[in-house]
Amino acid sequence: MPIPMSYILFFMLLVLSLILSISSSSFFGAWIGLELNLLSFIPLIAIKMNSYSSEAALKYFLIQALASSLIIMSTSLTFTYPYASSFIILMSLLLKLGAAPFHFWFPQVMMGLIWPQVIILMILQKIAPMLLISYLMNNDLISKTLILSAIFSALIGALGGLNNMNLRKIMAFSSINHMSWMFMALTISETMWLMYFIFYSAVSLSVILLFNYLQVYNFSSMSTLSPLTSLTPLVVPMALLSMGGLPPFTGFIPKWILIQVMISSNMIPTLFFLLTSALITLFFYLRIIIPFFLLSSPSISFYNKMKYNNNSLIYYFFIFFNLIGLMFPLTFIIP
Repeated sequence: MPIPMSYILFFMLLVLSLILSISSSSFFGAWIGLELNLLSFIPLIAIKMNSYSSEAALKYFLIQALASSLIIMSTSLTFTYPYASSFIILMSLLLKLGAAPFHFWFPQVMMGLIWPQVIILMILQKIAPMLLISYLMNNDLISKTLILSAIFSALIGALGGLNNMNLRKIMAFSSINHMSWMFMALTISETMWLMYFIFYSAVSLSVILLFNYLQVYNFSSMSTLSPLTSLTPLVVPMALLSMGGLPPFTGFIPKWILIQVMISSNMIPTLFFLLTSALITLFFYLRIIIPFFLLSSPSISFYNKMKYNNNSLIYYFFIFFNLIGLMFPLTFIIP
């Protein structure tokens, strides 16, 4: 199916708005970039022209407009109440990200998106707000508030995905959970956050592309999936376990580095919440994975598993990417 030119145009505008936000020297310039970002993403959501995408576009617009209004309002307090101004800006950016306790809209909007739009919302739309939050990390109030949001995001992201059967909602709560790790990385250093975000983006991209390739949107369709190749029962569990951060897959690398740094920084109580939530997220990933092991045919020969075709080539890429942590384990260990 050819990609519409309007989709390409709005996507390019979205990328340019991100560049404007992260390269701006003032919050006003960053706000303009965020507004352009909103105006370019709304048409991308509504491009399918159905009730689900229209509802998602409307919800996203209202939430982002509210957050932008809070940013503008906070500028009037910059000189008289600078700490209050920074706090309001932080709250508005957390709302834009869909982080707890302002997460309520994020799973609902995800339900109205197709997988390519999910990639944009889960990855690209996090870049500008996260970088703007990093500019605020110059006082103790912001750091403590961000740690509190990280704890809430970890618990809500883990518990929210337990009783969900829709893959987009599961990915939404998984993204909320990953934001808790990114917030903690941001309290340590921008470099640590950038490292975690790169790994998060790459692993999320591999999982979403796999779901898009298989055209699955809910748990029941995963259970009755007719494999395009006999590698499907291997690749899907591997990608999901990597997303959950199970060693020795790629998704475990940034968590392992962050765990070591948090231990050395004496952040043990917060780390406890993050690790507990990580175990819970692994549980609902295992719920998706188990049918692949139970329903896969044991009669498939080794030759059929390794037989080359175009589908297998794509699967081999996913296998290679999610096993980077196994192939180069010592590279990512901090002494």
